[in-house]
Amino acid sequence: MKNIYKLTLLGILSTPVFSSQFITIGTGGVTGTYYPTGGAICRFVNQYKKESKIRCSVESTDGSLYNLNTLKNGELDFGIVQSDIVYQASKGEGAFKDVKFPKLRSVIAIYPELLTLVTKKDSNINKLLDIKGKRINLGNSGSGNETTALALFEESGINKNDLKQVGTFSASEMPDALKNNIIDGYFYMVGHPTANIKDAANSTDIKIIPIDNNILDSLIEKYPYFTKGYIQAGTYRGQENDIPTFGVKAVLVTNENVNEHTVYLLVKAILENFDEFKKLHPAYENLTKESLLNGLSAPLHEGAKKYFEEAGLIK
Repeated sequence: MKNIYKLTLLGILSTPVFSSQFITIGTGGVTGTYYPTGGAICRFVNQYKKESKIRCSVESTDGSLYNLNTLKNGELDFGIVQSDIVYQASKGEGAFKDVKFPKLRSVIAIYPELLTLVTKKDSNINKLLDIKGKRINLGNSGSGNETTALALFEESGINKNDLKQVGTFSASEMPDALKNNIIDGYFYMVGHPTANIKDAANSTDIKIIPIDNNILDSLIEKYPYFTKGYIQAGTYRGQENDIPTFGVKAVLVTNENVNEHTVYLLVKAILENFDEFKKLHPAYENLTKESLLNGLSAPLHEGAKKYFEEAGLIK
């Protein structure tokens, strides 16, 4: 009880919790950035598990679309999802026209994700249009990765039928498929640096393809949840130049039905340990507490809103 009283004074607990609660965060492939991000969040939540009685664990999943569907069905408590997919699901647009998720709620926006076209250096792909007639992996069918790549195709005048082969390898399978010459390249929406592309670069000679600025301008004008970005030179072996591209935010989301106090504690656990959190992955290097509220495309969960208001980050 002494520890519970102490945590209550510190504001970590508003009321003592005596029964254990288990929460799960849906992430992505183990070589991507979602999985270690879920682990980083759980690390701080679990620091208070003796007092809060909340145990946090991560689940490796197929990514954004899987996480949204399982959240909607109540099979996950939290999930990490691309902000463009969050926007479409919340508004009932695009692939979610008939399956709107009105109870979808934002918790925090984490780091920027950039669509990255990784190719074999000897595949003779030097610009986006060169993928025509090539074996290109788009990711799991219906995934956020594929959805974003197809938005780029539409703006660039590329059709899936223009490809020699449309790959559907999962994120964890893509580096080996490239190394073993099963594909010529793959699209990956991810935060940088990532072990996935490091694995590819360390096992074969790769080239990351820049996206033309004219295409980026028209794409962002059409889809305001996209933003320009670049992969810094030297991020991967053999990458000598900055690579212009575009992306979204990786957003932690939940269902409106998830307990307000649980969401409050999760957000507080991250923000109370923010400097330490930023050290857990290079993708978090430029995060600020204020940036956690930028790029949210679904309403804030009441538990998250309560903490952000208390912290003076929103009025």
